[in-house]
Amino acid sequence: MPARKPPGRHASATTFGWPAWLLTIACMTVSAATHAAQPLPSLRIDPAQTSVSGVSSGGYMAVQLHVAYSATFKKGAGVIAAGPFHCAQGAVAHALGRCMTNPSAIPVAQLVRATRDWSASGHLDATAHLASSRVYLFSGAQDSVVKPGVVQALRDYYLHFVPPAQLTYVNTVAAEHAMVTDDHGAACATKADPYINDCDYDLAGAILQHLYGPLAPRNEGAPAGQLTEFDQTGFTTGHAMGRSGWIYVPALCASGQQPCRLHVALHGCRQNTAAVGAQYARHAGYNRWADSNRLVVLYPQTGDTAPNGCWDWWGYGSADYARQSAPQMQAIKAMVDQLTSGTPAGALPAPTSVAASATHQGMTLDWPAVAGALGYHVYRNGARATAQPITATRFTDRALNPGTPYRWRVKTVDAAGHESGFSPAATASTTGFAPRCHVANNVSHVLMGRAYALFGYTFARGSNEALGLWNVLTSTTLRQTGPGHYRMGTCY
Repeated sequence: MPARKPPGRHASATTFGWPAWLLTIACMTVSAATHAAQPLPSLRIDPAQTSVSGVSSGGYMAVQLHVAYSATFKKGAGVIAAGPFHCAQGAVAHALGRCMTNPSAIPVAQLVRATRDWSASGHLDATAHLASSRVYLFSGAQDSVVKPGVVQALRDYYLHFVPPAQLTYVNTVAAEHAMVTDDHGAACATKADPYINDCDYDLAGAILQHLYGPLAPRNEGAPAGQLTEFDQTGFTTGHAMGRSGWIYVPALCASGQQPCRLHVALHGCRQNTAAVGAQYARHAGYNRWADSNRLVVLYPQTGDTAPNGCWDWWGYGSADYARQSAPQMQAIKAMVDQLTSGTPAGALPAPTSVAASATHQGMTLDWPAVAGALGYHVYRNGARATAQPITATRFTDRALNPGTPYRWRVKTVDAAGHESGFSPAATASTTGFAPRCHVANNVSHVLMGRAYALFGYTFARGSNEALGLWNVLTSTTLRQTGPGHYRMGTCY
């Protein structure tokens, strides 16, 4: 049990409950970033020391990542105010009902069978990996959004895969629906933006100490590491992901002097950058422990097309939302892969410049050769676009979005396989019409001219695809492929 401290100053905000977004007739579109986020680095991280945690919808996503990619998140998961894997089974009615307020209806045995079946068919990692991981579960005793019984159902689910000695469940803190700290946020019983509550309980520390074992005391002073906004668009475009995320890197991890650990921390609904800025990344409590324990903390972000800023844990963006093929999970897994791919810095310099020229299929990049180079790696919007080093000084990046700006950098690879720093960036836009995605209920799509209603049903303009019933409870993602032409799907 982490130490309790006197409560800090309590902020005030308006009260919020999840179901409200379903009753709002709103139009949400992708907005362009107003700044240049940094590329996600490749660091010296021990891949066996990777874990994940999340609150609310981030808790559901943490469970999905832990179960689907259990060979990656080997240290385990911390889950706050969320239920079992695949709880909603693709239905928003289940998400709002049994997975939040009616836990007695959660079919735990059925979800366990589905997990085993999907694992056997290759849609998830082998469930045997879960047996060596650790799990920390938390439910606020006064949580009115996700009832404590939902987290109890998650405990029952995990006990089919994780030994009881490796699982901790805390439900004695009188917290509302929020990320809990011991010295920052609103009063413990508050349900309001930004959903960070001071409950005299260091939840981030409790999670990390359970997952990793004894840790050095947290840094109580000014942050010693660096919180940086990084470019997410190289890992996925659309799928309700934000254009940028946050990463906290302690100084020892930035220098590459020693291998570090990696923890992925997932915000909840209405806690992404679009809603509250960097408050979750700054104040959830993980960074102070990261400073003194060689721990890198990755804060992926949903975007402003995500319903209420939530992660996809019921299928709003993909029918495969809980499998390894889920776009949001694939994006986070790709971020983890890049972060853990670092090697000691190479001795060679980066190319001095990169030039970009548009082709029919994408963009061709050229750069001057570096003497002694084994090859080069090309990075697009912060993510590596070349699986293996290429020996040429020209690379054609294909299958890009039309009418979209991209940014490329190149690293030199030396004979030992070590990379240089980044070259200067080359920025250019592809030609054509840039697809736009709109996530809204079907009444909103009709009111905004993206669809039309006929005999109580809704159809996309241009493609005439059936979108389902014309009501505010049926939400659809429409991709605009041209003036006045829409199709079901997401932007890639």
